[in-house]
Amino acid sequence: MKPFLILQLRPNTVASDGEFSAFLKYGELSPDEVVRIRMDQDPLPLIDLAEFSGVIVGGGPWNVSDEPDSKTPQQKSAEYWLSGFLQRIIETDTPFLGVCYGLGALAKILGSTISKEQFTENASATNIELLPEAHRDDLLKGLPETFRAIVGHKEACQQLPHGAVHLAQSSACPVQMFRLKKNIYATQFHPELDTEGVQVRIDVYKHAGYFPPEEAESLKKQLRKEKITFPMEILKRFVKKYHTEK
Repeated sequence: MKPFLILQLRPNTVASDGEFSAFLKYGELSPDEVVRIRMDQDPLPLIDLAEFSGVIVGGGPWNVSDEPDSKTPQQKSAEYWLSGFLQRIIETDTPFLGVCYGLGALAKILGSTISKEQFTENASATNIELLPEAHRDDLLKGLPETFRAIVGHKEACQQLPHGAVHLAQSSACPVQMFRLKKNIYATQFHPELDTEGVQVRIDVYKHAGYFPPEEAESLKKQLRKEKITFPMEILKRFVKKYHTEK
């Protein structure tokens, strides 16, 4: 099949490799079925979307809403490149799954406000509530009305993008998942992150502002008790739905 393109923005290699491995595991993909680009360090080439089954953009410590002066040159360059790339994805309705930062980057292109004003969530597990349109969507139909997922974001989409279909919410964050056109998806929660993987991220991002650092060990203990399974089904369905032969 045509490979999936995975775009990452985690400068910490342990976190980046963990996220990449999770996308492979829960997407049921082998390394030769993907092309990986680390936007935090790799050259950003001109990409022919026709060569890929779909595109996945992960999360990371970057924030769409950070002041320009606080952004590194690599982040500024990557965000400029990504902006044009997302425009092409929207125009062509290319299969896309934006996760956490990926949701914010997409929503900004669509004219939504991304900010730290409200709807942020500390690193934790929360209840994701499916909305009526979700029951007609291939990635979500048949899933429980409410399921647990891992979140952690310092900024949030302040309103649903114009023209998007609202698919899921949480009590603290209204825009947890949406679809644009037929094939473009975004989630604020992490469909790739399980209770084992989040232990690594807690260690990596202990001082990054996602939670009080003195609470790291208690947070890890609490999350080890969680049963996180349904978010991964969404990632699996995305890959299964859009894989295409060469």
